[in-house]
Amino acid sequence: MQLLSPEEQERLFGLIQVFLREKTFQGCAGLQVTDEMKVTIAAQACLLLLNLGGECYPNVAIVLVYPSTFVPKAVDPLRARGQVVQPPVPELGESWQDGTVVLAWDSVLSGARDITDGRNVTLHEFAHQLDQEDGESGGVPILDSPSALRTWGRVFGARFDELRKLVANGQPTVLDGYGATSRAEFFAVATEAFFEQPLQLHREHPDLYEQLKSYYHQDPVARLARGEV
Repeated sequence: MQLLSPEEQERLFGLIQVFLREKTFQGCAGLQVTDEMKVTIAAQACLLLLNLGGECYPNVAIVLVYPSTFVPKAVDPLRARGQVVQPPVPELGESWQDGTVVLAWDSVLSGARDITDGRNVTLHEFAHQLDQEDGESGGVPILDSPSALRTWGRVFGARFDELRKLVANGQPTVLDGYGATSRAEFFAVATEAFFEQPLQLHREHPDLYEQLKSYYHQDPVARLARGEV
């Protein structure tokens, strides 16, 4: 967070305080959640909110923290219709529409330590929460206007289809291939790239970068140019 301007750092600090006050943290698999863990998670989550205004993740009630990768035995009732879903492979994070975020602490910590690798589970899962604020999870957060929604749909639809083709052909891209699995995952993956690899994203997909810049009201490339990062 040292990459932000002094004004942005002050605003982020205020958001962190709200997050810590309003959200419940719970350790899983024997993990004792410390204040350091809480602040690390809150700081990364609140980076997304920096210029969005409004409430601090109004739908998020609890953050479950595992020591490492996990195979959750709980369930998102809106997603699984009351059936327990046990993924076949361990996960780094989950975002449920009931307001629960699940994170693997070692992945949270590695994401905080390396802010340029394009991989950040906290940004990823809280981007899902922004996407889900309208009650759906389709890769479209709440936007300012119908025209913004139309432009978003056009740009994100085209880049999502492009990523699917690149992944199918084994071609490299700044966007994690996991984003090709669904439009919701595409938005979360694009968010990671926007904040962690903005120059690469702007170079490869300038229209996608501009949509994320317009939504988040942040410009990481400009920060780099100003020497603030």
